[in-house]
Amino acid sequence: MTVYRPHRRLRWLALLALLAAVAFAFILRGSGGAQAIDASEFSPGACVAYPATSGNRNETVFLDAGHGGIDPGAVGSTESGHAVYEADVTLPIELDAMRLLTAQGFRVVVSRTRAESVVRLTNADVSGGGLTAAGVHNDVAARDICANEAGANILIGIYMDAGDGGAGSLTGYDADRPFAAANLRLAGLVQDDVLAAMNAQGWQIPDRGVQPDTGLGSVSDPGSVLAGKAEAYGHLLLLGPADPGFFSTPSRMPGALIEPLFITDPFEGSIADSAHGQEVIASGIARAVEQYFTAHG
Repeated sequence: MTVYRPHRRLRWLALLALLAAVAFAFILRGSGGAQAIDASEFSPGACVAYPATSGNRNETVFLDAGHGGIDPGAVGSTESGHAVYEADVTLPIELDAMRLLTAQGFRVVVSRTRAESVVRLTNADVSGGGLTAAGVHNDVAARDICANEAGANILIGIYMDAGDGGAGSLTGYDADRPFAAANLRLAGLVQDDVLAAMNAQGWQIPDRGVQPDTGLGSVSDPGSVLAGKAEAYGHLLLLGPADPGFFSTPSRMPGALIEPLFITDPFEGSIADSAHGQEVIASGIARAVEQYFTAHG
């Protein structure tokens, strides 16, 4: 653990962060019962619970809008050449899905409600205006901590894919958790329902299937000091198990992570960047959640 010796600038930053947290708490009071899970632990606007607005299913769903704040995620473009930032499109999908699910009687906890990190960033998390590898690690880990503290029954990560020539939707799950069978079932529902919702629009998005997270990369940059540990870990941090010396706060509930579109494909990037596209993806996520718990009930 790195020990930081406070100086005047850091004290001012801490004071500003505290004031922002207090201001956000007042905002939440007027947001239909929304409540910060722990305003002192997470960034202002992060880890917020929304109660059911119709009925009560007595189930809590955690939704994670990937990236955020100074971490834009992948960058793509629309057919008109407009830049598409992953963090900017995952957030409205998350919030749209939250509204649909609370109307169905679910309590929903979201990782973030605005363009902000989830973890409260320290100097070690930031370099050159972006997140360090440790910062990326800590920010993803904070999402699992949020889901755990909220008592979520399931977790769904909402991200986007990127890469030259790539297209299509895939959903990842972790096969090495005690609840691996539930992970796989949830991932299958999310993949099928989101893809069906999109292709009902005539978009013909390719089906890349449900895949174990061991083939989906890691959270650390290849050149970072964490790269060796991340490569050996071999899981997506959001979904994976604990690993002594690397990751100590894994999620405690079934989870899946969907990448419904390649934002580097201009056609798919245009869908991701549109309010309609975001609503369609959110509707598929909400349907998958409903089916998951209906089958459980």
